[in-house]
Amino acid sequence: MSGPADLRALPSVDQMLNAPAVSPLVEQHGRALVVDELRRVLGEVRLAVRSGGALPGKDGIVAALLSRLDDRSRSNLRPLFNLTGTVLHTNLGRALLAQEAIDAAVEAMREAAALEFDLDSGGRGERDSHLRELLCELTGAEDATVVNNNAAAVLIALNSVGAGRQAIVSRGELIEIGGAFRMPDIMERAGVDLVEVGTTNRTHAKDYVKAIGPETALILKVHTSNYWIEGFTAEVPGAELSAIAREAGVVLLNDLGSGSLVDLSRYGLGKEPTVREAVAEGADLVTFSGDKLLGGPQAGFIVGRKDLIAEINRNPLKRALRVDKIRIAATAATLKLYRDPDRLALRLPTLFMLSRGEAEVRAQAERLAPQVGALLAPSGYAVEVCNCSSQIGSGALPVDMIPSAGLRIAAASGSALEALAALFRSLSRPILGRLRDGALVLDLRCLSDEAEFLKTLSEVSGDAVA
Repeated sequence: MSGPADLRALPSVDQMLNAPAVSPLVEQHGRALVVDELRRVLGEVRLAVRSGGALPGKDGIVAALLSRLDDRSRSNLRPLFNLTGTVLHTNLGRALLAQEAIDAAVEAMREAAALEFDLDSGGRGERDSHLRELLCELTGAEDATVVNNNAAAVLIALNSVGAGRQAIVSRGELIEIGGAFRMPDIMERAGVDLVEVGTTNRTHAKDYVKAIGPETALILKVHTSNYWIEGFTAEVPGAELSAIAREAGVVLLNDLGSGSLVDLSRYGLGKEPTVREAVAEGADLVTFSGDKLLGGPQAGFIVGRKDLIAEINRNPLKRALRVDKIRIAATAATLKLYRDPDRLALRLPTLFMLSRGEAEVRAQAERLAPQVGALLAPSGYAVEVCNCSSQIGSGALPVDMIPSAGLRIAAASGSALEALAALFRSLSRPILGRLRDGALVLDLRCLSDEAEFLKTLSEVSGDAVA
């Protein structure tokens, strides 16, 4: 049995630091981290030897150290394969950026930029100026501003226009978005008093008219993008609400949520209201997101009347909610793609993935099924091509499903499937599918790199999934 004599042969921290195999690790990770992890490894070895384990050689200690350093340096915010069937998955970062946006962001990160510097006058400039003209061009609005997300856009718009006064909202539009953020809570934080009108399923023009009084600052219309009410329903269209607000001398704020700049029906998807349509209907302010259907980085846009945008920009909250040069650069590059609508679906990843034909995705599944099956068959898993139903995600068109295809992985037991799903999540580039109807389903709508997918799957060994 191993004992104290073995422990006397255990190298010290200094001896290990002088080992040729450790020097590159110090260079890569820094001396402090290597020393910290080396002490932990040697401590674990001492405990193992005292419990009867064999004393490893220096190579074994270096291997253990390398494993620990890799774990410490590996980020959880790393690339993965989104095969869940949800294209704009909030938990997975929503929209993938176009190459043009990536290039613009990298350039902004690498060099100083005229973020708030006017090159013509040599004086101070405005960071919104890099996006204002593009947003006005694409939406038809008088003016525009940007903050860090759409919840912030709604918050600052409400606070700027209605703080201390009333905002009228239909009961059917008091939505809750991801993470249990509720519209009434945002309104409370904005300092406006909520006035509910109508019922959950039916709200009429007369409900708004009756509720307007001396303390009314605005009418808030909220696009119910993350749920759908069917049956005996009624809501007041934006154009009619605009007329009511104009007649009463109050502001109409239309929160589109996801917010699309193009008619999605031209790509075979369901109809979502566009920002240009909301502006044309007469909304005084329109808010929408940057990282959903628009396909850019996280941002919240506010477009509309010039005097109201100026009031928002004077709000002290604007500085707290502003975006940095990296996101401004990526957003500007994304918006410029919309100037060429004929090629938009080829250049904007979000639209490309949403508009992929079912036949194209199925052909991909048929190519991959035999290769994936060969990897998993030794461990008792069966792989076959299956029909899937993808969804846009992030609240857009919640009841509309997009026909898709994928791989259905079956096993003898649910525990085996859960083990496989866990193993897929542990790969160097995690693979995320969804457990459904007694199988692990990999929807291939969002898979663009087959070679990298197969390379990652090759990390799976028969023993690992047995």
